Amino acid sequence: MAFATLHDVAEAAGVSYATVDRVVNARGGVSQKSVLRVQAAIKQLGYARDVSAANLARKRVYRFLFLLPEDHNDFFHSLYSALQSHAQRPNLLRIAVTTTRLPAFSEKALIEALARIDPATVDCACVVALDTPAVNAAVQRVRAQGVKLVTLVSDIDAASRDAYVGIDNYVAGKTAGRMMGLCHGRQPGLVLPIIGTSRAHDHIQRLSGFLEIMQAHFPQITLLEPVTSRDEAATIHRELDDIWRAHPNLTGVYNMGAGNDGLVAWIRGITGRDRPFMVIHELLPNARTALEAGLVDAVIDQKPKEIITRTMDAMRLLVDGEALPTPAPVITPAIYLCENLPDTPKETDWMPSND
Repeated sequence: MAFATLHDVAEAAGVSYATVDRVVNARGGVSQKSVLRVQAAIKQLGYARDVSAANLARKRVYRFLFLLPEDHNDFFHSLYSALQSHAQRPNLLRIAVTTTRLPAFSEKALIEALARIDPATVDCACVVALDTPAVNAAVQRVRAQGVKLVTLVSDIDAASRDAYVGIDNYVAGKTAGRMMGLCHGRQPGLVLPIIGTSRAHDHIQRLSGFLEIMQAHFPQITLLEPVTSRDEAATIHRELDDIWRAHPNLTGVYNMGAGNDGLVAWIRGITGRDRPFMVIHELLPNARTALEAGLVDAVIDQKPKEIITRTMDAMRLLVDGEALPTPAPVITPAIYLCENLPDTPKETDWMPSND
């Protein structure tokens, strides 16, 4: 069945095409009687306005701002690269993307960047957030100025933002816990969780899910206090060295953030003892190489390309005043072992731009 057009609505309402166009686009200058007739015809025909077509006709430009952490690790390299690729690909929709990079985990830098957002030049902003009261308040101030706001990868209070795009980090943590427990069978063990920061919602949710599964289903395994790494490879390497000396019976490590270069370098230096079972995040070149070499055992991947695609779609819908899907779709992370690795991506699929 063909979709109703503005011409169909005009004919059914007994008014001109121009009148219908004015009513549909809320431009005024139409009598109340004609407005009611047009609205009745729209309801009768089931007409739905094609917002994308209307914006194309008006040569509208979507102005999107991304506030991303400085790409000090491969994950943000890949996220930034995916954003660049998406923004540069041929598309009838006019989308202007501006990216500002901030120091990772810096509440001050994030709040200052949010305060600089100008509603005259930004329609929608996207941030990798820190879940603190001050950041939530800064986000609310931005939205009060009419700018839509989407959180990416790491969320905040749902009431503070317009949408979140990313994986369910609580489920990701539970998945890591299940894999860690199963690898031990019913044997006792000693496991170390590594967290980037307690102010990142994604890390806290992963840790919560991991602890829940381990404590409920694998009580014979002892959990060490989580180490905070700030996603720094050197910190992870140093902490693992210290813990390995203090706990030579260490049987598992779950790194729920970045800094995997430090973890892999530490594993390569182990001699005389079996290494612990390793679960890490993000299937990036270093992680892939480690899987292939048998240095880590499982990788949970967030699919950065899918994250960016869904983020751009959500931002456009918000700016157009369209309803987001309900319930909001959550990206299902991929779990990779050495046996199910996908084809090797091109280097340009993950490496950052030099500008």
